Amino acid sequence: MYDGRRLPTPVEEPVLPEEHSARRLLSRGQQVTVSALASAVLCAAVVEVLTGAGPRPLWWVQAFVVSVTACYVLVICFRCLLVVAGRGARVVESGAEDPAVRRNPPPYTVLVPLHREEVVLPGLIASINRLDYPADRLQVLLLVEPDDEITLPALAALELRPEFEVLPVPAGGPRTKPNACNAGLSRATGELCVIYDAEDRPESDQLRKAVAAFAGQPDRVVCVQAELAYWNPWTNWLTRNFAAEYALNFALAMRGLDRFDLPIPLGGTSNHFRVDALRALGGWDPHNVTEDADLGVRIARRGWDVRMIDSVTYEEANSELGNWIRQRSRWIKGYFQTWLVHMRNPWRLLRELGVRRFVGFQLTFGLSTVTTLVNPLFWVLTCLYLVVGPEPIEPLFPPAVLYAGVATMLGGNLAVLYHFMAGCMERGLHRAVPTMLTVPLYWALMSVAAYKALSQLLRPGKRHHWELTRHGLVADESHGIPLQAPPAD
Repeated sequence: MYDGRRLPTPVEEPVLPEEHSARRLLSRGQQVTVSALASAVLCAAVVEVLTGAGPRPLWWVQAFVVSVTACYVLVICFRCLLVVAGRGARVVESGAEDPAVRRNPPPYTVLVPLHREEVVLPGLIASINRLDYPADRLQVLLLVEPDDEITLPALAALELRPEFEVLPVPAGGPRTKPNACNAGLSRATGELCVIYDAEDRPESDQLRKAVAAFAGQPDRVVCVQAELAYWNPWTNWLTRNFAAEYALNFALAMRGLDRFDLPIPLGGTSNHFRVDALRALGGWDPHNVTEDADLGVRIARRGWDVRMIDSVTYEEANSELGNWIRQRSRWIKGYFQTWLVHMRNPWRLLRELGVRRFVGFQLTFGLSTVTTLVNPLFWVLTCLYLVVGPEPIEPLFPPAVLYAGVATMLGGNLAVLYHFMAGCMERGLHRAVPTMLTVPLYWALMSVAAYKALSQLLRPGKRHHWELTRHGLVADESHGIPLQAPPAD
C-alpha cells in the first residue's frame, strides 16, 4: 500500500474560471439561444400548418441536407489542406543541447495518472527509469485514487527509485484523469512538467529534447507536444486502422495545424508544459473528458502557442472492440464538451482567437465531430438510392446539392482513404496500406461511438463519466522497445 513518503508542500490550487468549465452542459445564454431557435422553428411549422404560409417541411429537410453537405465539403478540404501542409512542415528540432543545461537541466515533474493499471506498471516504471535525465532533477508523481485497491498494492510491491512519489488523489472531485493531474500540479516542484499514461513508452531523450525546444522558442510557446504512435499496430485489423489514424493525426494533421498556427488539440499524453503558464491557465478542467484538447484551445485563447517536437512516445493500440468503443466515445464526448464550453461567448472567442484560429477551431472541434453523427444518415440514403432508385430521395436534394453531394461522397471518400494511406507511409506502416481499403468500416465504428457519446452527454449522470480504457491487452515483453516494422511473413 501507499508507503507515506514525504511530499513537497502543495502550492495554491490552480483555479479554472467557471466560464471555461464543462461542469454545466450549456450556459444560460446557450440555453436561451437553443430555446429561441426551437421556438422559432415550432412557430413556423404551426403557421405553415394553419395558414399554408411559410417554409414547408420539405424545405427544412432540404436546408438540413444543404447545410450538412456544406459541412462535409469544408471538413474534407480542411483535412486535405492539413495533410498537404503537414508533409512539408518542420517540427521543432532540439538541436545541440547547451553544455551548461546538459550538466544542470531545469527540474522536471512527470505526472502519471493511474487507475487499475497493475498489468502495465512494470513496463511503465522501466520506461521512466530509462529517461535520460538526472534523478536529482526529476520528480515523478504517481497519481492514484485512494481507494484503488489494485494499483496501490501493485506499486507497493515494486522497488521505486527516490524520485518516485505515490500521491493519492484527494477525495471530493470527479474521478477523472484531469482531476488527478490537477492534484499533481499542486505538488509539482519542476519548472517543466509532462503527462504520461500508464502504457506509455517515451523515447529516452524526450525530456532533454523538450528542454532544448523550450530554450530555443519564445516565451509564448508554453507547451510542446511529442508525436504519439503505437508499438503494436500488427495485432489485428482494429490496431492497424488505429495506428494509421494516429499516424495521420500526429505525423501530418497536427503538424499542419502547427504550420498554420491554429489551435492544436493536445494528445492525452506526452505534452510538455511550462509549469508557471499551466498554473496561470488554471490547470486542467476536471469535468472535461478530453482535458488535453480543451487545454490546447485555452492556450490559443491566451495568445500562447503549442509546437510539435521531434520525439515519439509509443502506446498500446486498443485491440478489443468494446474497449475501443468506450475509449472513442469518451474522446468524442470531450470534443462536444470542448466546443460547447468555448462557444458560450462566440464573439469573445472570435476576438481572442482571431478569424483564422476561430475558423480552425470550428473545423477541428465542431464540424468534424458533427460529421460522425450524420454519416449513417447519408449511408442509408445512398443504400436507398442503389436499391430502389433515385425517386424516393430526389425531393430531398436540390439538383446542385445532389451533384455536390455525389462529388463530395466520391472525392471525399477517396481523399480520406489517401490520407490514411499517407499516414501509414509517413510512419513506415507500409504493410497496413491495403487494410486502409476497409476504412469505411472503421468510420462506421466511429459513428457508433459518436452516438454513444451524445447519449452520455445528454444524461447528467453520465456527462462527466470517465470510461476507463483497459491496457495490457497485448503483452509487451520488451517493456517498451517499439515495433518499427511488421514481423516477417
